[in-house]
Amino acid sequence: MKRGFYTIMSAQFFSSLADNALFVAAVELLRASGSGEWQRAALVPMFALFYVVLAPFVGAFADCIPKGRVMFISNTIKVAGCLMMLFGVHPLLSYAIVGLGAAAYSPAKYGILTELLPPSQLVKANGWIEGLTIGSIILGVLLGGQLVGPAVSQALLAFDLPLVDTGIESAPEAAIAALITLYLVAALFNLRIPRTEAPLQPLPCTFVAMSRDFAACNQRLWRDRLGQISLATTTLFWGVSGNLRYIVLAWAAAALGYTTTQASSLVGVVAIGTAAGAVFASMRVRLEHATRVIPLGITMGVLVIGMNLIENVWVAVPFLILLGALGGYLVVPMNALLQHRGHNLMGAGRSIAVQNFNEQLCILLLGAFYAGSTLIGLSAFGAITLFGVVVAAVMWAIRRWHECNAVSHSAEVERLLAIARADRH
Repeated sequence: MKRGFYTIMSAQFFSSLADNALFVAAVELLRASGSGEWQRAALVPMFALFYVVLAPFVGAFADCIPKGRVMFISNTIKVAGCLMMLFGVHPLLSYAIVGLGAAAYSPAKYGILTELLPPSQLVKANGWIEGLTIGSIILGVLLGGQLVGPAVSQALLAFDLPLVDTGIESAPEAAIAALITLYLVAALFNLRIPRTEAPLQPLPCTFVAMSRDFAACNQRLWRDRLGQISLATTTLFWGVSGNLRYIVLAWAAAALGYTTTQASSLVGVVAIGTAAGAVFASMRVRLEHATRVIPLGITMGVLVIGMNLIENVWVAVPFLILLGALGGYLVVPMNALLQHRGHNLMGAGRSIAVQNFNEQLCILLLGAFYAGSTLIGLSAFGAITLFGVVVAAVMWAIRRWHECNAVSHSAEVERLLAIARADRH
């Protein structure tokens, strides 16, 4: 791997670490203020909101200026969202602003991989960056849980700046203030990301032009025989994974009686499995064989339902590791295949923006579905069951779709095999 790849990974690690710790702090902030269960569940779709709304623009933005600079600007927006929470803006709105920064960050983060590395290294690169991202999720949720816990929060609240009244009076507020420093560290790495030789693409002159360009790119990827299957699969995976962070917190509270600090460790357990599955897939699955992992998505939906049968933490830990591992093994090859097709069809930034739009729309819809289920009175167990049924059914439909397209896929698979054979020589 080129040296710039490791700078990108470092920037991604600290930014993602802060994102996931902030999620736990925001959940606790809403809980401490007496907000309803549906508001805490709504944090996930609110984070996805700007991914969907700004999708026509962030990809083109990421392609028109150096991607390291895009990532720096995005981290600055995330800091603004943290400050909004500290100054009394509603956590749902503030977290949406953090999501705005993340929406701009993602096309640059993944797009630069296709500019920096050859197609033959994309699966390996995705395995490492996804594994590192999952590692940051593990540490992030654990960090967030500890920051809002009594031991660390008391130490943070006891810290005072001379002659300055910060107005920070609660454990979640102290946690949010501490997390701003992580975003600043990520920003320092952003400034060290190298400029690639990929030519910058001009930004369309109007929002209407960008919207039309994005719509055309979205249509192009959904019409591509390999692009549509990989896009559908990764879309569903991230829709599940994005909401699983809160679902595990809610399930742990209902089934095990855990506090936010205790339950955050179980979110980390899922992430451990995902990291292991991602790294294993990067070593075992070739790009031309990516679609063979599709059936694992159906199993994921069934396992989500199976959570309701667990009442013991010693059973829950290996179960959640398995659930995460299946997801990690599924998403890495499909993500690499999607990046490969998108880069060839429309350019790195735009293809990642299309991917983010679909994935975050799925997170938003599934999150709204789960939050709505709790709003109408379903228990955590009932909402989780409905969620798992929907996931398994949709993944089964994607598998059938792929089987129907199998004949049409043959030409592209042969081309991918040629790339793999050339790389071995």
